[in-house]
Amino acid sequence: MNPHEMWNIFQKNGLDFFTGVPDSTFKSWMSFLDDMNGKGLQNVIAANECEALAIASGYHLATKKYGIVYMQNSGLGKTVNPITSLADPEVYSIPLLMLIGWRGEPGKKDEPQHKKMGRITIPLLDTLEIRHTIFPDNPKDLELELSKALTYIKEKNSPFAFIIKKNTLDPYKSQKTKDPKSNFSREEAIQAIISQLDGQEVIISTTGKTSRELFETRISRREDPRDFYTVGSMGCASAIGLGIALNSKKKTVILDGDGAMIMQMGSLATIGHYKPSNYYHFLFDNNVHDSTGGQPTVSDTIKLEKLAEACGYASVITISDKEKLSETVKKVFLKPGPAMIIVKVKPGARADLGRPTTTPIENKQYFMNYLEGLNK
Repeated sequence: MNPHEMWNIFQKNGLDFFTGVPDSTFKSWMSFLDDMNGKGLQNVIAANECEALAIASGYHLATKKYGIVYMQNSGLGKTVNPITSLADPEVYSIPLLMLIGWRGEPGKKDEPQHKKMGRITIPLLDTLEIRHTIFPDNPKDLELELSKALTYIKEKNSPFAFIIKKNTLDPYKSQKTKDPKSNFSREEAIQAIISQLDGQEVIISTTGKTSRELFETRISRREDPRDFYTVGSMGCASAIGLGIALNSKKKTVILDGDGAMIMQMGSLATIGHYKPSNYYHFLFDNNVHDSTGGQPTVSDTIKLEKLAEACGYASVITISDKEKLSETVKKVFLKPGPAMIIVKVKPGARADLGRPTTTPIENKQYFMNYLEGLNK
């Protein structure tokens, strides 16, 4: 089914408000929503899934209509609190429709961080007492199943979930052209940063393509992949780094992304409060969720430097010139942290970008052994 057909059916049923966090399972739909935002529908890309569910709840309170909340199933776990303490029929009884991308579907090949959630997605919905069904792959069946879902949420004043399998939706190419903030890529920035390190640092990279690019940078340099690659837990790399920095004397380097940082923005306040002097936070800002198809983030309306300063970072600098990056890295490490280095990069990655060949357990053990050796 193509996104135009999907939208026509939603529109016919009065569903024109969407909010959530992009997912690669239905990235064509995300691109369509981005193109159509303000043209008959409203799409609010939220910082995280909890916020999205709350936004949809507010929409219902203001309009009496039903909002649609989209997310990857990894985000379903995050929404357990607002589902049970806000939308649940025993609390405020908020009707809404959930579109949940099914990563880690049992029997399908996927990355290790998706296996557990893929296996428990349906049992979790059952436990939460949320009625659910598989999202149809053709317009006729969608019309039928959507009618049933709307009847249910109207009668029960309760959420209903559609589970979307991979390849359910046809590809869709965005009609928008993005104006890059920089002339160099995130991978080039990672390579430049690594080249200035002396090998005594601890590196934690955020989920998605950043970790994949760091891993391949190590391989291309014929170095052991000794860094901590946060393959899941979007937005948590900075907090993982904080826990390490507070318990190690070594320089702790975090390679973060704008979408991930925004998802867990509260971590900046915690970092600034505890002020680890060995903490160096590199934020790659390309204004998109790169790993899920390039949907926009809201970083272009955030004064990132002032945000970090307000949270208590000792120093903040922004770089958009590749030639100045290496020189800046050298200077930053001469000063105590916590420091934030905002690196403006262009969206996208190599088409042939690989994935870490080590398992998460192997990665953890390599990392811990490396850190133990540094601390001796």
